Amino acid sequence: MSEKEPIGIYFHVPFCRRKCPYCDFYSVGATEQLLDAYTDETVRRVQQLKAEGLSADTVYFGGGTPSLLGGKRIFRLLSVLSECVSIAENAEITVEANPSADSGSFLRTCGAAGVNRLSLGMQSAVPEELAAIGRSHSPDDVLYNIEMAHSVGIDNISLDLMLGIPHQTPETLHTSLAFIKRAAPSHVSAYLLKIEEGTAFYRRRDSLPVADEDGQADLYLQTFNTLEAIGYQQYEISNAARGGAVGRHNLKYWRDEEYIGVGPAAHGFFHGRRYFFGRSLKDYLGGVEPAFDCLGGDEEEYIMLRLRLREGLTERCMKQRFGHGIPAAMRSKACAPPYAAFFTCDDEHIALTRQGMLLSNALIGMLIELL
Repeated sequence: MSEKEPIGIYFHVPFCRRKCPYCDFYSVGATEQLLDAYTDETVRRVQQLKAEGLSADTVYFGGGTPSLLGGKRIFRLLSVLSECVSIAENAEITVEANPSADSGSFLRTCGAAGVNRLSLGMQSAVPEELAAIGRSHSPDDVLYNIEMAHSVGIDNISLDLMLGIPHQTPETLHTSLAFIKRAAPSHVSAYLLKIEEGTAFYRRRDSLPVADEDGQADLYLQTFNTLEAIGYQQYEISNAARGGAVGRHNLKYWRDEEYIGVGPAAHGFFHGRRYFFGRSLKDYLGGVEPAFDCLGGDEEEYIMLRLRLREGLTERCMKQRFGHGIPAAMRSKACAPPYAAFFTCDDEHIALTRQGMLLSNALIGMLIELL
């Protein structure tokens, strides 16, 4: 990465009030003492970045539940970050939050701190489905948070939508999609439920009332076909935006660009090396350094990530990155039956179709084997 290219900064905030039954992200319970200790240690680690002479054009607070930090701590972290890293004037600064009826003060402080993008964990607009996945907010809380965010100048709103959750049907999904149309966020992230080992849902996996594989595929296609019909352009397997409001921070991941990750369980990609922090708040607070994972940015990794995007793999980008275009064997495989139904191909690019995105792991793996 060129010294002059702006980087992304990711903070993993590992706190939740309670664990959702589907979630396998690292998180722990929050106390004021732990929240302060996490903030102090993160400030210390951010200050170490000053010597790198970095500039950044995206900052992302993920979790966990970053809103549990409170606006003042996020304000402090952003203030210290701006002293140590040159933050671009047009930087995208995102905070994830669970919809809440008492979020007004938090959003006001975030707005004053420079946050300009809010990612809300809506998940569903159907109360019965929210209860089934352990969420305590209501659809009205989502609308309230959007209204409050707009009132403090945070106009870029993303809503999360879960697909294939217990009790969800095409009819209830229609209700959630109609809610999204009314709420009019700038961005939607729609993810198929994956039942992860070690979660409460995994222990109940044989009795969960969820759609089968074909049913999940139908829900996925219904979602992105509907979103497209109401003005959202799908730009990645699980993401759509209107008015060009793509998630710039996550695009760094899919374009295989470098970013700094800070916090327990955070991953990063810097100076050509991928690294990760262990899933331990105690170790993080004790100053344990992240572990080396692997070298990053090779051709296989790049192709795998780029094919998640609707723009896919392009001749121009391959030549800029590796000095050659799309491998001929890869193009021949994707463009010929029976795979042509799952790819769009022309002289300039290869990309997965929406149907192909449902089989993305297998299809991308098939192409990678040709390298």
